[in-house]
Amino acid sequence: MKNHETLPYAIPKFSDEEKIARARAQRDSLKQRRSCRYFSDAPVPREVIEAAIEAAGTAPNGANHQPWHFVAISSAETKAAIRKAAEEEERAFYGEEGDAPKASDKWLEALSDLGTDADKPFLETAPWLIAVFAQRKGGIEEDGETQNYYVNESVGIACGMLITTLHEAGCATLTHTPSPMGFLRNICGRPEYEKPLMIVVVGQPSEGATVPVHAVNKKPLSQISTWL
Repeated sequence: MKNHETLPYAIPKFSDEEKIARARAQRDSLKQRRSCRYFSDAPVPREVIEAAIEAAGTAPNGANHQPWHFVAISSAETKAAIRKAAEEEERAFYGEEGDAPKASDKWLEALSDLGTDADKPFLETAPWLIAVFAQRKGGIEEDGETQNYYVNESVGIACGMLITTLHEAGCATLTHTPSPMGFLRNICGRPEYEKPLMIVVVGQPSEGATVPVHAVNKKPLSQISTWL
């Protein structure tokens, strides 16, 4: 193996009590996070989006290839084009074009508690859309040829850090994943080796915004963890 350079590494030192308090404070903050489907058009500073994307870019990833690209969209024209294309796919998903729905009956039943449908006005109303692309090739130089590794895992972690940062900045978010999403690559002008993964909608909740009761039903610690 070739030699590799190293740098010293250290993190802030906290007492056990401080560690517990900080972990619980972050937990309690994130417990307030909800997926919002009712956005106002109130502006969010570009600097907030920049900081959130920079935070996402620090996520752990395969071979440090950083296999992601984030397209931040505030253009009304581009948002309208994305909404139009997304709703076409959503109508086919829900079977609103007269044909049988792409989604199975069980999938549609699972979504019924959330009250979702093919109409996605938030794609135009919210001040920002962040289109997230997973780079299957490119490496750190983004040459379009070098193989990337653990791409979905890496980009998934980055999206979690993106959303956490936006939440901490006081922004509401929604992850939107129409399928298929090839249209997003075309609209955003991204290369073929990038796979559209999701749209993160960012803004402020509209006046009177609500969330489904079902959405706040979270599994307890005892159900989501095992201690060996």
